[in-house]
Amino acid sequence: MTVLEAYKDAVAAGKLTEDPAQLGVMGELDRVKSELERPVKRGLFQKAPPPIKGLYMWGGVGRGKSMLMDMLYSHVDVPKQRWHFHAFMQWVHAEMNEARKRNVDDAIAPVAAKLVKDIRFLAFDEMQITDITDAMIVGRLFEALFAAGVVIVTTSNRVPDDLYKDGLNRDLFLPFIALIKDQLVVHHLTSEQDYRQGRLSGTKRYFTPINAESRAAIDDVWHDLAHGNCAPLTLRVKGREVVFPQFHNGVARAKFFDVCGKPLGAADYLALADAVRVLVLEDIPQLGRQNFNEAKRFVTLIDALYEAKVQLICSAAAPPEMLYVEGEGTFEFERTASRLREMQADDWGG
Repeated sequence: MTVLEAYKDAVAAGKLTEDPAQLGVMGELDRVKSELERPVKRGLFQKAPPPIKGLYMWGGVGRGKSMLMDMLYSHVDVPKQRWHFHAFMQWVHAEMNEARKRNVDDAIAPVAAKLVKDIRFLAFDEMQITDITDAMIVGRLFEALFAAGVVIVTTSNRVPDDLYKDGLNRDLFLPFIALIKDQLVVHHLTSEQDYRQGRLSGTKRYFTPINAESRAAIDDVWHDLAHGNCAPLTLRVKGREVVFPQFHNGVARAKFFDVCGKPLGAADYLALADAVRVLVLEDIPQLGRQNFNEAKRFVTLIDALYEAKVQLICSAAAPPEMLYVEGEGTFEFERTASRLREMQADDWGG
């Protein structure tokens, strides 16, 4: 079955709504599938087959990029792996640490060798680069994978030229962007429909007060978005690891003190906003003199989420205007309260 046939079947069954932009990438998805499944002739006098170009699908939030990649992945019958990009980088760093313990000179080489040995097709969801160390590692790793004939399909919210935009020493990363554009077909998914937004349409996003009822409601929203699947999200920010406890397919869940009770700053919140499309934030307390540092971090967090158009589902001790009613910073918090109100709208993040 082709990917297009699988898509048409899902539309006919009412599982999907036909979208011209999604139909527009079907040719590339089926090209990758057919080329991957073509028998590779081997022999002393056989010419090596030409390398198969992968695919880089980019576009706005909720356009169906991950769904399309997963549809391709499920219909390709070759050795394969599917990763969320941040989880993949976490695994790469762990493997490199193990290699260093064995006094390996080049810690990236055994990681590349392990991947090449096990797979022919590698699918990445939500490629984002926020750290120069990751930028350099990814560049070398992809070079090795491409050289070995591994086919990569990835999704991203950014066009390749905007990867690691404004990052430290970004000029060192530019050869990798050129490699991506050479080895992958870059396709812009231009759908005007935000399907993830649609899933949240009509969903309450701000729950107060914090009690058994609001906790149960948050659980229901999380289950609808993550379907019970989650793993920690580890981001590398300026050489540090920042861990958020639950994450699945662009949706993160954390307690207020996981995010604002630790010594995190603007760079950490910007990296989080870059990595997630929805944040489920629980147990925002009453704010004031007694937790002034946490309140300042919360303001910075909301600014980062707001600017990145991240959707916020949260539970709090009080309505936005009543969260911070006494102490230094009450005037400044009015903007945060206004943003919290704005972020509850159905069309937020569209």
